[in-house]
Amino acid sequence: MRETRADSLHVYIYENRTAMGSAAATMAADRIRQLLQQKEVINIVFAAAPSQNEFLAALLQEAVEWERINAFHMDEYLGMPPDAPQQFGLFLKERIFSKVKIREVHYLNGQTNNPEDECARYRALLELHPTDIVFMGIGENTHLAFNDPHVADFSDPHLVKVVDLDDACRQQQVNDGAFSIASEVPSYAFTLTIPALMRAGYLFCMVPGKNKAAAVRHTLKDMITEQYPSTILRTHPNAILFLDEDSSAAL
Repeated sequence: MRETRADSLHVYIYENRTAMGSAAATMAADRIRQLLQQKEVINIVFAAAPSQNEFLAALLQEAVEWERINAFHMDEYLGMPPDAPQQFGLFLKERIFSKVKIREVHYLNGQTNNPEDECARYRALLELHPTDIVFMGIGENTHLAFNDPHVADFSDPHLVKVVDLDDACRQQQVNDGAFSIASEVPSYAFTLTIPALMRAGYLFCMVPGKNKAAAVRHTLKDMITEQYPSTILRTHPNAILFLDEDSSAAL
């Protein structure tokens, strides 16, 4: 493992994504246990993407009191059929939420007929259950959740909003194997905003793979700006970025 730092952001680089996921899970579980010594219940926001697979699998092997954890997810496609396998809530249910006795899972409803009401409902839940930890990734275009560069706002007044997805974001969903072609990817989605993510006490950001190398370089080397939304991670006092050799190749 190699270690570096960009402003306040701690960066750990591992030989491969399995080692990265295992190390991130160990650190995350340690933080969960520490927080549960201070609070009866904690609240965690999860990302749903292939970049999280190794981390989530390793986290299941850790000793965690899931019955004292409320779970949220950070984004969801808008208007997909209820049985669509690409839904992020379903991704997380299959990989972790159905495998542990978690206290409560709060899903974003991508089938709603009233997106504004759904944003308000989820915002109220986030305000009622302030986020302690976010488990996240970085998009190929440096997005956080679905805050693509053209909609990212570091001072966003909203906690949850509907956004349109840019071309690079939609292509990433193809690259990840979720869709065959970019035109199949929904044009709109719910997302937690940048301030909603950044107000968590702790951020664990897992970013493996060669397709993320350029995004990692922007994250760590460019000015902190909405043009590269992930650069905001460098301002958080308790954020850790986990990389593998492929994702760190452009540094």
